Amino acid sequence: MTEFFPLLAIGAAYLIGSLSFAVIVSHAMGLHDPRTYGSKNPGATNVLRSGSKKAAVITLLLDALKGFFPVILIQQWGAHWGLGHDTAALAGMAAFLGHLFPVFFRFQGGKGVATALGVLLALHWMLGLLVLLTWGLMAWRFRYSSLASLTAAIMAPIYYVLLDGTLWRINKSAVLCTAVMAIFLIWRHAENINRLLKGTESRIK
Repeated sequence: MTEFFPLLAIGAAYLIGSLSFAVIVSHAMGLHDPRTYGSKNPGATNVLRSGSKKAAVITLLLDALKGFFPVILIQQWGAHWGLGHDTAALAGMAAFLGHLFPVFFRFQGGKGVATALGVLLALHWMLGLLVLLTWGLMAWRFRYSSLASLTAAIMAPIYYVLLDGTLWRINKSAVLCTAVMAIFLIWRHAENINRLLKGTESRIK
């Protein structure tokens, strides 16, 4: 029976990731569905376009936490159930994919930046911190949120490999997790990349 626990944990992480907090928070606060205005992306950035900074901040935090908690819970208490770091990393990837393709919202999800950050922070705080600093520096220097997100996504698996040997043993599942998230983040930012190349991408004000 215990051999099914990893699959159950990964499945549960996907379901948690499928909670589209941009839609849930907007509905709870009496705002319009973020899928009907702006970029139509159910994420914190688009919720901010509703005019409610509070709703955007809450959405951002909840999106990050739904990536953070499945990983950290398995790492802290999963050993009793036969769940190791491999399962934790795969659960993080499942939560991220749940955000992108939420089963509860017709598989129409957000871009996954905040959820990915939550996963990385749970895998190791220094990995998450390096990615967050990369985003912050790029956003400060170039004033493009999309460019900052793309750079941070690409650097995440590189940071992991560079840190290997000094902080933890190589974990193939964690490498897979960070690489897959990077690929999907680039894919979900395809329109932003096109606008960046054309010079029409909006800057951070």
